[in-house]
Amino acid sequence: MIARMVGQEPDTRQLSHVLKAVSDPTRRSILTQLVQEGHIRVTDIAAYFDMSLNSVSKHIKVLEAAGLVSRQTMGRTHLISANMGPVSLIDDWFTQLRSVWDIRLERLDSMLSKENQNE
Repeated sequence: MIARMVGQEPDTRQLSHVLKAVSDPTRRSILTQLVQEGHIRVTDIAAYFDMSLNSVSKHIKVLEAAGLVSRQTMGRTHLISANMGPVSLIDDWFTQLRSVWDIRLERLDSMLSKENQNE
């Protein structure tokens, strides 16, 4: 497995949750909106979408389960804010993939250099 070759294996379960959560365009849009605007009420988030408040709430719950958003309840008001910490799991995974490609490209470069020297 790539992660074993390069370094420490990431928490694959949490990485899968984060990737699944951001695989949906609506959830990515909600997350982007939260990053841009900060704390937002659920009803204000729902106003941006052509769907029911219940549907938006379900999307928010998926983001919450992945740790990408947090909810603060004040009475009947629910404020949602972005938590970008879990995004580092994706970044770490891509860094590992880049490392593998860097190694492969270095090997290829070395082989080509040797071939050019032999000619």
